[in-house]
Amino acid sequence: MIKIVNTGAGRVFDSEVIGTGSWVHLTDPTNEELESISEKLDVRMDFLRAALDEEETVRIENEDGQRLILVDIPVVEPQHNAFLYNTLPLGIILTKDNVVTVCLEETNIVEDFWNGRVKNFDLDAQTRFILQILYRNAKKYLQYLRQIDKASTQVEDALHRSMKNRELIQMLRLEKSLVFFSTSLKSNEMVLEKIMKTRFLQRTEDETDLLEDVIIENKQAIEMCTIYRDILSGTMDAFASVISNNLNIVMKLLASITIVLSIPTMIASFWGMNVADLPFNTGFGFWPVVGIAGVATGIATVILWRKKMF
Repeated sequence: MIKIVNTGAGRVFDSEVIGTGSWVHLTDPTNEELESISEKLDVRMDFLRAALDEEETVRIENEDGQRLILVDIPVVEPQHNAFLYNTLPLGIILTKDNVVTVCLEETNIVEDFWNGRVKNFDLDAQTRFILQILYRNAKKYLQYLRQIDKASTQVEDALHRSMKNRELIQMLRLEKSLVFFSTSLKSNEMVLEKIMKTRFLQRTEDETDLLEDVIIENKQAIEMCTIYRDILSGTMDAFASVISNNLNIVMKLLASITIVLSIPTMIASFWGMNVADLPFNTGFGFWPVVGIAGVATGIATVILWRKKMF
């Protein structure tokens, strides 16, 4: 799918004409759409296809007067009545007159620009516009990290009430999301540092300040991700210990009950043997045997109780 924003007398969204200063966004484009944009804007095909590989490494490139910035963006994927936070590559291609963005899925980062949530963005100022996208990306990571923290707190409360596999799987899913975020944020940090140290983007003093803000927000997201990972990992270890301890308690209780029940069973087995000369082997021997079994069971119960086996 292709979306186009044109500037000129006014900003025109979802235009059908690509002019000077246009922003072209491609979402999961077909080969025909890629070839069309490549031909119209004279954009390198490998730049357009870079963001269509989920495992593509984030980087910056400068070839034939065209610049590529490839970063990872956060996305939310519904999965088994829950959500998995993942990352996808977003390709930003700068030509002399246009900006092209490419992604495999619809992303809230682009939609925020499209729906007017990002104010005062100007396609004529390419560098500032690109930095605004990167800043929005860092903010989106922070937003999703807060959602993950709230979700982990809710799952933890549920685990306190009942130890079920469903809650444990949700915790594992959140921990997996944090691993994805941590890896992507650190990769994005390297890209931002390269942009800062080089003249990959020609920028003014104000734009340099904006780039520094992007780096700060990205570092904050990295720190938050590290903290949440440590907390979640510690929580998982604690609940694993609790579950193991509960299992030990149940097994200890069952073992104690088995011991107690085996005493009258053993005594009844002795007196049930078909042999002569057993004590109380008379017509009234039932009650003495029951009494002996009851006393022995009581003694065993008291001993096990004092040893806190119950």
